[in-house]
Amino acid sequence: MSDGSDGHPPDNPAAAVRRAMRPALRRRFYDKVGTVPEAGGYAVRLDGKPVRTPAGRGLAAPSAALAQALAAEWDAQPDLIDPARMPLTRLANSIIDGVGDRPDPVAAEIEKYLASDLVCYRATAPSGLVERQARHWDPILAWARETLGAPLRAAPGVVHIAQDEDALARARGAIPREPWRLGALNAATTLAGSALIALALARGRLSVEEAWQGRTSTRTGTWSSGAATKPRSNAVLSASPNSTPRQRCCAFCSSGLEGQNPQAIAPHVSAPRRHDL
Repeated sequence: MSDGSDGHPPDNPAAAVRRAMRPALRRRFYDKVGTVPEAGGYAVRLDGKPVRTPAGRGLAAPSAALAQALAAEWDAQPDLIDPARMPLTRLANSIIDGVGDRPDPVAAEIEKYLASDLVCYRATAPSGLVERQARHWDPILAWARETLGAPLRAAPGVVHIAQDEDALARARGAIPREPWRLGALNAATTLAGSALIALALARGRLSVEEAWQGRTSTRTGTWSSGAATKPRSNAVLSASPNSTPRQRCCAFCSSGLEGQNPQAIAPHVSAPRRHDL
């Protein structure tokens, strides 16, 4: 770490620690990237060989579009393979290794957010923030009431609101159990801080841009590209079975969504090894 005495500007200590903790990047060892159909989906191939997740399972997706998006990430790697620039692969690894075998704990994590959802707790000042929360969050509560049959209440302040159990049960019933959609919803919930925003995104009620504006409505300043990194498109939901055209979401809710925090997706993704990411 430079202290400035060597002629270089001193490092930010936190940034230096993060750099030191990053694993060494592996050199690109393949020439061609492609996808092939297999039972239950489409697998990614590097020079015709399968890619393995950290748990040793094949990297594959339930749709051709999503598999092609994964392959594009691998193909976009130049001389070094950088997992931080491969958010879809990281999310796919977490779903394949961590969600498929244990969907109930993942769904339970989303249910915890529903019990005290962000959009139900409102600011009392300043007036601009109060108005912005109402503009972005009231339609989400109306959608939950009308579409999910879940009339959840909102109130000013941060004191816990005891929601009607029947309303919570109806909202919980909207959580998918298909691993890819469940994993994507979990990641969106974690980034948004709201299961309702994530559900509205997954159901096509919100675009990614609208969901991101809802997520940033906790801030006192005016939202801008300088206040938060805007999301890219969401390939996981848009390429998942039964998705709607409005679900133009992003690499989801990983570094591709919130580029300033590549570790933000949940469940967490393991570090790369061998063919793995």
